[in-house]
Amino acid sequence: MTQAFETVDIAEPRLINEQGVAARVAAIATPVLIGMGYRLVRVRISGAQGCTVQIMAERPDGSMLIEDCEAASRALSPVFDVEDPIDREYRLEVSSPGIDRPLVRRSDFERYAGHEAKIEMALAQDGRKRFRGILTGVEGEAAKLRRMDAAEGEPADVALRIADMAEARLVLTDELVRESLRKSKSQTREIVRQTDNDNRVPQDAHANGHEGD
Repeated sequence: MTQAFETVDIAEPRLINEQGVAARVAAIATPVLIGMGYRLVRVRISGAQGCTVQIMAERPDGSMLIEDCEAASRALSPVFDVEDPIDREYRLEVSSPGIDRPLVRRSDFERYAGHEAKIEMALAQDGRKRFRGILTGVEGEAAKLRRMDAAEGEPADVALRIADMAEARLVLTDELVRESLRKSKSQTREIVRQTDNDNRVPQDAHANGHEGD
C-alpha cells in the first residue's frame, strides 16, 4: 500500500467542524495557525481535571514536531488572552493529530485511502449513523468507504457526504503504524539533507579564504 503525503492547500477548509465554544476557539485559532504555516485539525474542550483547550494542528504535509507545537502555543496564548473565548481558567495544549488522527478535510480522505476509518454521521444515512471500513477515495463531496460492518444484504460500498459527518477518524492498525514510521523516517532524512545543504560551505568561499596566503 502506498500512502501519499504530498503538500496540500494550507487554506483548504475543514468540512467537519466544532460546535459552540469550541467553534469560537477554532475561528480565533485558524488565521493565527495559517499565518505560521500550519493547519487547524480539531479543537476539543475538556472539563476533566480543570478546563483544557486542546488544539490539534499540522503542517500541510501532515507533520507536526514538538517545536511546531511550542511555537503555535506561544503565538496563540496572547491572542486568546485578548479574545477571551473561554469564561473560566483553562490550560492550552497544542498537539499533532496523532497516528489515529481525525479526518476533517476532503484531502484527508484522499490521503488515507486504503486505511481503516470509523465514521459517525450527524445525519443518518440509510437508517444508520455509524460506519466502519476501508477508505477507498473521494467522489464529489462524499468519502467512499468499503464497510467492514455491513450485515448480510446491506451494501458493502457506500458514499458518505463529508459535510454530514459528526466525526471521522483513522483506526490504529499495524499498517497505519508502518506507514507513519515510513513517513517519519522520510521526513527525518529530508531534514538532515536540508541541514547538510545549509551547512555546506560553497567552493568559492574556500577559495576566497586562501587568497593572500
